[in-house]
Amino acid sequence: MNMSISIGIRKPAPALVRSADEQIAGMLAWLLVIVLTLFIAGPLVSIFVKALHARDGSFAGFSQILQVIAEPRLLAAAGNSVLLALVTTAIVVPMALAFAFAMTRSRMAGRSVFRLIGLSPLLAPSLMPAISLVYLFGNQGILKGWLGPLSIYGFPGIVMGEVFYTFPHALLILTAALSVADARLYEAAEALGASRMRRFLTVTLLNARYGMVSAATLVFAMVVTDFGVPKVIGGQTNVLALEAYKQVIGQQNFNKGAVIGLLLLLPAVISFLVERRISRRQGATMTGKSVAYAPKSNTVRDAALWMFCAFVSVFLIALAGVAIAAAFMKLWPYNLSLTLNHFDFDQLDGGGWLAFRNSMMLSALTSVAGTGLVFLTAYLVAKLPIPRMASTLIRSLALLPMAVPGMVLGLGYVLFFNAPGNPLNVLYAGMTLLVASTVSHFHTTAYLTLVASLRQIDGEIEAVARSLQRPWWHTCMKVTLPMVVPSLLNVARYLFVSSMTTVSCVIFLYTPDTVLASVAVMNMDDAGDTAAAAAMASLIFFSSLAVSLLINAAGAMIERRTQRWRSARA
Repeated sequence: MNMSISIGIRKPAPALVRSADEQIAGMLAWLLVIVLTLFIAGPLVSIFVKALHARDGSFAGFSQILQVIAEPRLLAAAGNSVLLALVTTAIVVPMALAFAFAMTRSRMAGRSVFRLIGLSPLLAPSLMPAISLVYLFGNQGILKGWLGPLSIYGFPGIVMGEVFYTFPHALLILTAALSVADARLYEAAEALGASRMRRFLTVTLLNARYGMVSAATLVFAMVVTDFGVPKVIGGQTNVLALEAYKQVIGQQNFNKGAVIGLLLLLPAVISFLVERRISRRQGATMTGKSVAYAPKSNTVRDAALWMFCAFVSVFLIALAGVAIAAAFMKLWPYNLSLTLNHFDFDQLDGGGWLAFRNSMMLSALTSVAGTGLVFLTAYLVAKLPIPRMASTLIRSLALLPMAVPGMVLGLGYVLFFNAPGNPLNVLYAGMTLLVASTVSHFHTTAYLTLVASLRQIDGEIEAVARSLQRPWWHTCMKVTLPMVVPSLLNVARYLFVSSMTTVSCVIFLYTPDTVLASVAVMNMDDAGDTAAAAAMASLIFFSSLAVSLLINAAGAMIERRTQRWRSARA
């Protein structure tokens, strides 16, 4: 009898008991899922629906998608995109890794200056390096002879422009991955007789592999989805993102542009699968017993790294500096006398000084709101025991914008938020929606940067805090947040300058009252006012530089208070 009862009545599994603060974390996680769904997934679903309809509004189904994919022109563009992305990734990741290594694992002179130069492409609109390449190597370029029979218009020019465009993004991730290291690992390897090269391969690279994979997938996806550089200097080399831009802007074929936009989501799916696989194997490199690594002086190593950083810096300065110089000269390169006439924007089409003021407001709001949102997202996923389903959804939605071209995301915002039945329609044509679209567009890089930094902090810290019945926000504010201040400031600066330079994701959303400086650059360039476009681009560059220096100064003061634990353990 007793046996029949024990077989027939299954004992219920013990319920998972969560503390009150963990339940709050779970609620926040699901709230984040809703927010990310509305501002990332919602517009993309609108794109998918649009892709299933023909231009006359009739339902075409998947036949339209299959028909577009089978076009030889599209297949050639896809092949060019993949080849360009592979070549650029193969150049950028090793270059950014060596540069980040020099910044974090050497004692060479001028590291702060090199770091500022390495991140300087973030300050420039995407059209600026392309304009410089034309000035340098174009048909009337002063260095055209350096290329011999080759032309800058096409594959070589796109690769050079994409290297300039993607380098700081990879550098941010790899610097975060290398900034924290346990000195005990190096001491153990040295005691076992491992050579310098073996220590580099088995300790440094092994601990940075998560950041390397994240940087490689990010660069690959950015190149596949970028249209700015190919638009200016691509010549006859067509790519997928440029094809989507032509369909939407040139031919007003939103349906076909939506189909191509869906194809561009494939890199995001691949990146998500790779990131998930690597993150399962990623262990913490810093624990409660770790000792902060302090590089020793090495003349040969530091000299070699200094020369490498100088070579990269010359390349980066040249691509930004030529356009800036042209902005202050009457007619580059024929009349090099100085003038400020190109900055009289109110006398030209494009938005005038109102565009610049709008960009400053957009960037400030995006930096503050975006940094807070991204840190909360990364902290919930990396540090707290939130529901697995919510964690998976947040990871998927956070990585999704990485491969979504800005103009496709902007088109999705138009379709989603301008729908009459959408309660969020009140946001349409306002600054709030511009901020939301910008945060969504640049969410992935900021998210990967903070996750890479948070994963290097031992999870036992949160476990110990829970055992002491301390709420997670207490541990976050007192321990985790101070430890990731450098990465947090990098994210704030990245969001600000990216907002100043973005054009693709806001091209459909601005109104005459909310026109932006980056849009004015494109409008001036299209109108043939290249010098004025270079002047507005230079103004964006110097404004972003000034704000970045202010953030650096504030960050140095904060870090002196929050990073004392590093020197104390060294």
